Amino acid sequence: MFNPKFIITPKLLENIKRIGILVADLNNRRFPLVTLARLERDAREISAYSSTSIEGNPLPLTEVKKIIKNEPQNLRDSEKEVLNYNKALESLNKEIENHSLHFNLPFILKIQKIITNDLISKNNAGKIRQEPVFVNDPRIGRPIYLPPDHREVSKLLGDLTQYTRSNEGKLDSLIIAGLFHKQFVIIHPFTDGNGRTARLATKVLLANMGLNTFNLFSFENYYNQNVTKYFQNVGLQGNYYELVGSVDFTGWLEYFTDGIIDELLRVGKNLKIEALSPETALKLHHQKILKFIEENGFIANRDYAKLSTRAKPTRNQDFNKLIESGLIERHGKGKATYYKIKS
Repeated sequence: MFNPKFIITPKLLENIKRIGILVADLNNRRFPLVTLARLERDAREISAYSSTSIEGNPLPLTEVKKIIKNEPQNLRDSEKEVLNYNKALESLNKEIENHSLHFNLPFILKIQKIITNDLISKNNAGKIRQEPVFVNDPRIGRPIYLPPDHREVSKLLGDLTQYTRSNEGKLDSLIIAGLFHKQFVIIHPFTDGNGRTARLATKVLLANMGLNTFNLFSFENYYNQNVTKYFQNVGLQGNYYELVGSVDFTGWLEYFTDGIIDELLRVGKNLKIEALSPETALKLHHQKILKFIEENGFIANRDYAKLSTRAKPTRNQDFNKLIESGLIERHGKGKATYYKIKS
C-alpha cells in the first residue's frame, strides 16, 4: 500500500492556512460574469502553454493563444499538444460543473488518451505502459530516472488512487493533491504524457477545495517559471527500487503549496484589475440582452430592436461583445439568427 512519508512543518501549516484565507476571500467576493469569462479563457491558455512548455514544447504564449482560438488545419505535433491539453481542460471542466466526475483509474486513463491523441500509437494512448521506460531530462537530453517495472505499475497506481479516495476528509485536500502529484510522477505509468496527466489530475483534485480553481487557476504557470526547480522537487533521480524506501514528500508539499499561493495571488490581482477595467464592464444595454434571454430563453435581433434605440450595426457589436466574453452563443443563420446563454 501507498504510505507516504511527510511531516506537517510550520511552513507547510502556514501555507495551508494562508491558502484557506485566500480562497475564502475570493469566494466571498462577487465579480462580473464578463470578468470571470475572460479570466477562465486566459487560465486555459496559460495552462495549455505552461504544461506543454514544461515538457519542451517551443511555442510561445502568443502562438498558443492563436492556435486555441483558430484551431488551424495540418497541425504540427507541438500544436496538437496545445490543442489536446486545452480540449482536456474543457472536457474536465464540464464534468466538474455537472458533478459527473469520478476520480479513479478510468478517469486518469481518459486524461492521458486526450492529451496524447494523434501523438503516440493507439496501443499506448489511454493505456498503462507494458514496457520498461527511462525518464529523460528534456533540458540535458539524457536519462536520469528508472521508474518501477511495468508489471507493477497497475498495482502502484491502484494503491495511489485508493489512498487518494480513502483519505478524503481525513487529510487536507492540499496535502492529498500534492502527494498524488509527486507519486504519480514517480510511478510514471505511461509511455508518454505522464507530466501533463499528473498536472491535469491534480487540478481536478484542487477543484474540490471550494474555489473554482479549475476555471481560473493555472498552477502549471508557477512550475513553468522555473522548470529546473520543478523537476528537482517533483521527480527522482536514479533507480526507483533503490530510492522508494527513502522518499520524503515534505519538501515537495512545501513547494507545491508555495505554487498555489503564488497562483492565487495572481488570480486575485487580475480579478481586481479586470473588475476595474472599463473594457470588461457590462453596459446597461448588455444587461438588457442577458435579462431578456434569462426570461425568454433566447433573443433575436428583432427582440433587441424593441428593447433599445441602438442602430442595427451597433446591436450586432453588442451581441459580438457578449459572445467574445463567453456569455452568450449564436444559433441559426441570417434572419433566423438568435442568441442563448452559453452552456
